[in-house]
Amino acid sequence: MKEIVILGSTGSIGTQTLEVVENNSSLHVKALAAGSNIELLGKQIEKFMPEMVCVYDSSKALVLKKRLEAKGGDYKHIDIVTGMEGLTECASIHGADTVVAAVTGMIGIKPVIEAIQSGKDIAFANKETLVTAGHIIMPMVNKYKVKLLPVDSEHSAIFQCIGGQHGNKPSKIILTASGGPFRGMKKDQLDKITPADALKHPNWSMGRKITIDSATMVNKGLEVIEAKWLFGMDIENIEVVIQPQSIIHSMVEFKDGAVIAQLGTPDMKLPIQYALCYPERNSLPGERLDFYKIPQITFEKPDLETFEGLELAYKAGEAGGSMLTVFNAANEKAVAMFLAGKTGFLNIAEIIKECMAAHKNIDNPSLSDILEVEQDVYRYIESRYL
Repeated sequence: MKEIVILGSTGSIGTQTLEVVENNSSLHVKALAAGSNIELLGKQIEKFMPEMVCVYDSSKALVLKKRLEAKGGDYKHIDIVTGMEGLTECASIHGADTVVAAVTGMIGIKPVIEAIQSGKDIAFANKETLVTAGHIIMPMVNKYKVKLLPVDSEHSAIFQCIGGQHGNKPSKIILTASGGPFRGMKKDQLDKITPADALKHPNWSMGRKITIDSATMVNKGLEVIEAKWLFGMDIENIEVVIQPQSIIHSMVEFKDGAVIAQLGTPDMKLPIQYALCYPERNSLPGERLDFYKIPQITFEKPDLETFEGLELAYKAGEAGGSMLTVFNAANEKAVAMFLAGKTGFLNIAEIIKECMAAHKNIDNPSLSDILEVEQDVYRYIESRYL
């Protein structure tokens, strides 16, 4: 039996992870952590009965605690924790084997570090942690001899393509992208885009923030940086190609010219289950690819002029250091502003560009540097735009 912790259990990845658990008798939930959605979290507790639960919002944690105490029985023995301290307690809980890091944003850095230091494997779906602190995380993974198993469909695809290559490192990584809901449009067509427009992804069902990131193609930029750390590749050897059908999830090219691709339906439960059950491939219900029903698979170059966020990601990746935190933090703040109706869609990339231009890079930032730069970026944006 593999004991797992899910950080971000009420989000898109978290809920799909629990579906995978239901389908695998070899998996058991040790702890759950969520932000504030105690209604859904309460249902998850009833079904999976974890030992520990974290609600980041302390007031909601108190409400949940009273509800569980009122139920009596085994519910009274569930340990309810809160805040960052609660997240790190869940991440390092004794007896767990794997931590699913599925919280959104840089809030995931400390819990991931705690999980690694306590010897747990990480099923990794919190790209912001690796983007901003990859130079800290990857040496720790090696030091504590734990596995960092990617959950993002693209990085899982790369991981699967590299497996069995007997140590042969790819010469190039090719990350595929659907192109999002605005593929083929130009800037003048995107000027009046609303959050409702941007949240309509053509292929994938995801959380609000990542769906906006997909629409701006910033998400693909974050994935480029994440791939750099996960697979030890130089930024210039990571290429993005638009593959609108979302059938090829990513590819790797080797020095002899061979290209290996991973294909499948756009279903996040596949990479989640692969990470949790690795190296086993367990049965997974769901739709299968029917090649007789696929008329064509097409490829396009990304439009870096219109979707400038992707080009900015490459620039941040080349600069390294604290510039990666600036790129990520500026995007997080700009997306939140866009979703709140406080800025336009095209302004997201403009805000990122301005923050990067204003920043003096720190080559090898500490964790405290990273967190301080994040706050500096937030304050800068608030002073300029709010």
